[in-house]
Amino acid sequence: MESIFTLLNVVMAIINFSRTNGTFCSLQGEPVYPQLSKDGDIIVGGIFPFHRTWEITDVSYMVKPSPLNCMSVDFRTIQFSQSLIFAIEEINNSSSLLPGVSLGYKMYDTCSSTAMGVRMAMALVNGNENSTLNEQCTKPAQVLAIIGETYSSVSMAIAKSVGPFSIPLISHDSTCECLSDKRIYPSFLRTVPSDYYQSRALAEMVKHFGWTWVGAIRRDDDYGNSGMAAFTKAAEQLGVCLEYSLPFFKTYSQEKVLRIIQQIKSSTSRVIVAFVGHWDLEILLNVFYEHNITGYQWVGTESWISDSTVARLDKHKILQGAIGLALAQTTVTGLKEFILDINPLQSAGSAIFTEFWETLFNCKFIMQNDSEDTTVCTGQEKLSETENAFTDLSLMPMFCNVYKGVYAIAHTLHDLLGCMQTCPTKKQPDPLTFLEHLKRMRFKTKDGEEVYFDKNGDPVAKYEIINWQTTEDHHEFVIVGRYDSSFPENNQLAVKMESILWAQNTNQVPVSVCSESCPPGTRKAVQKGKPICCFDCIPCAEGEISNMTDSIKCEQCYQDYWSNPHRNECVKKEIEFLSYEETMGILLTAVSITGTFMTIIIAIIFFRHKNTPIVKANNSELSFLLLFSLALCFLCSLTFIGRPSEWSCVLRHTAFGITFVLCISCVLGKTIVVLMAFRATLPGSNVMKWFGPLQQRLSVLAFTLIQVLICVLWLTTSPPFPFKNLKHYKEKIILECHLGSAIGFWAVLGYIGLLALLCFILAFLARKLPDNFNEAKFITFSMLIFCAVWITFIPAYVSSPGKFTVAVEVFAILASSFGLLFCIFLPKCYIIILKPEKNTKKQIMGKVP
Repeated sequence: MESIFTLLNVVMAIINFSRTNGTFCSLQGEPVYPQLSKDGDIIVGGIFPFHRTWEITDVSYMVKPSPLNCMSVDFRTIQFSQSLIFAIEEINNSSSLLPGVSLGYKMYDTCSSTAMGVRMAMALVNGNENSTLNEQCTKPAQVLAIIGETYSSVSMAIAKSVGPFSIPLISHDSTCECLSDKRIYPSFLRTVPSDYYQSRALAEMVKHFGWTWVGAIRRDDDYGNSGMAAFTKAAEQLGVCLEYSLPFFKTYSQEKVLRIIQQIKSSTSRVIVAFVGHWDLEILLNVFYEHNITGYQWVGTESWISDSTVARLDKHKILQGAIGLALAQTTVTGLKEFILDINPLQSAGSAIFTEFWETLFNCKFIMQNDSEDTTVCTGQEKLSETENAFTDLSLMPMFCNVYKGVYAIAHTLHDLLGCMQTCPTKKQPDPLTFLEHLKRMRFKTKDGEEVYFDKNGDPVAKYEIINWQTTEDHHEFVIVGRYDSSFPENNQLAVKMESILWAQNTNQVPVSVCSESCPPGTRKAVQKGKPICCFDCIPCAEGEISNMTDSIKCEQCYQDYWSNPHRNECVKKEIEFLSYEETMGILLTAVSITGTFMTIIIAIIFFRHKNTPIVKANNSELSFLLLFSLALCFLCSLTFIGRPSEWSCVLRHTAFGITFVLCISCVLGKTIVVLMAFRATLPGSNVMKWFGPLQQRLSVLAFTLIQVLICVLWLTTSPPFPFKNLKHYKEKIILECHLGSAIGFWAVLGYIGLLALLCFILAFLARKLPDNFNEAKFITFSMLIFCAVWITFIPAYVSSPGKFTVAVEVFAILASSFGLLFCIFLPKCYIIILKPEKNTKKQIMGKVP
């Protein structure tokens, strides 16, 4: 077909060149004559399929083929021609539009044939006169513009043929998106919306109803193939898949049709999108009934969805509940009455009128060879007494499109001729100039509708959504929504769902999906080797959610959030820290306070018995300082409980480090005092003067200041700070105190351990000194407990998760504090309270037998 079009373009170019250069030529072949015509100053052409088909003859390619024998008058085309005649008559009778200039028309029949359409276009361009040989081809084109054709494929061939001459072709019903390409069809315009918008509107409508798995039937020509390609592209963008897309043409063999039937029967989709014409459905409906293809939800294009002829042919209600797009209703005052008045046809073309009359009233005008049983036409038949496709005016928007095309020509001509009260000239303007002005023309019809063409020669796309609602005896086309491309993108489609009756006369929207929708908490995973509409539902992983139906991926929750068990919502992660409200925190707090009170009670006991030998022995001042530091040790454990903050993180480690060093320093001082006291009993020893009370205080202060210095350096360089630990648990946040500088922490801990080890060694050495009440023994036990606790603490601290890390540290503080308190002070309290008779200097010195 492309090669034929190319050849035609070459021929047209040669003809055009011949005309402009004064070449001589003559008419070749048989002349063709219009079906309807009327003279005028300027002629408007019309190309319509007055007949549906032609008689198929055997072409042997050995002899010259005979002319096509056209068959089956199409009433719809008669209505189109009536619309053209009405517009021209109205313009000729107007005093404001083209005053003094009469428009004529010539309308040719294409028989729905592409080749015939091109031939008729050439007839309109060149004329039909039998030119004599060697006559110069210098005449202008016979027509100013052409109205037609109905079918996109024929319009494409005609547009390519007349395009080189810049003669406008204005179609009322050729909707193929391909015709919007001005590089290929520079002179093509139309008053019907492009299938680009219809395809997108159909795809949006299918998606709106929740159908993601549909089948399709398309007419196997440029209209069907191009329209279905646009629909497929738009549908894929919206997540709709086609299970099949089957071509069909009225000349298909029975074998091809049976393959279509088999494909539909084996499919799982319950929705069929039909990009076909009304003639195609006339054939398909009978085939579908024979093979019991019923109960499907049909989605139709404007070419058949509002066609009452198709509705009448659907006797078995196969298309029941069909829904689709129809051209928006428009009105032209007087057009309906004019179409039903068939008298103008008789004066415009007697041959087609006779055939039309005979078909309309199913009769025959008397002929010599007619049989006796043939109904004779009298010419007096009344149109009001019959009901057929001609009296059905449901396609009024298409008739108005013809009317608007003629008026676009008239308004452009009015401007170019400079018409005011009258037109100063009747000369036909240059085709290229006329075409450029026609593209920019903008006017309003007498009923107020604005008409103009965009840069592609297309009008604004406006559709009504039509629903077939079938009762027992008739079909009703109900408007249930609209589509308007001039509206904002998210508001172009509007549907009244409650007004729709679906296939099999139900109010329930049919379901047509390859896979059921994935609920929130899951994502779609496409099945291997299948379209994207066929999928499995995979639960979201931990920490991911999907909160919408048919989600294609799971979203990761923010770091402070975690997915709930249903994986459809991110919830705040549980924050874990050692709290005062939980059982462990309450127990540790209670133990800490208990230890503090016990320390205070012991301090009170010691204070009340401060003058007794057992208290005065081994420096009572250090004993009170040790008790004070132990109370601080018990209290500092409280800083580890509760929500970590900047001050608590700094305080807990520094307070722990300094108070424990103060405590161990006091114990170390007491140990040294024991050793020095024993050395002082040796003859000639004067060691006690080097470790008197002042030196003891200074040693405690010195040891403590070293720890203070370490803490200051730690806090200065990299202090502890509150930290959200997100790594240990995925589903919860551990709120803890980050050490800041690990070196600082282990330096503080190491210094405590060093002092404790030194204290333990000295106490161990003094454990067997000859005193009846040797405090070194108790210090040794306390240091054993202290060191055992803290040596055990290190691996437990490192390996414990979350809040248990803090609990281990608190436990170590409390255990070591109780170890010091019990080992050093409980034996003395026992003597003071229960054995006061032993609280004497002789008993302590071991001098009582």
